[in-house]
Amino acid sequence: MFTTSTNDAAKNLADRASTSAQDAIKSTQGAVNSALDSLSGSVQDLRDEAKPAIARISNQASALAQRGADALRDGSQLVRDSAHHASDRTVGYIRDEPVRSVLMAAATGAALMALVSLMARSNNQR
Repeated sequence: MFTTSTNDAAKNLADRASTSAQDAIKSTQGAVNSALDSLSGSVQDLRDEAKPAIARISNQASALAQRGADALRDGSQLVRDSAHHASDRTVGYIRDEPVRSVLMAAATGAALMALVSLMARSNNQR
């Protein structure tokens, strides 16, 4: 009789331990699921917060590229205008001072030929 009640007590104790273990597992699973749900929500929140920032940065980069293209276009137009103005002044000077212009061109040509000749001799000596 003592053996039967000891066996029953052991069985009851084992059943309670098993039930407690199952309850602990269920509780742990619930906590893990809750944590994962929270983490998933946080990731989605971060993604939602990042979208406007990325869009803003993209818009700023596009605006900066557009300003750079506009500045380049304006600068090239300024250079073209300056070259055209210098050409007009040169033609006007040649028209006003033809003899002086021819003498200056001849002197410049002679100086360039002397320089080229000097460089050619220098290369031949090496």
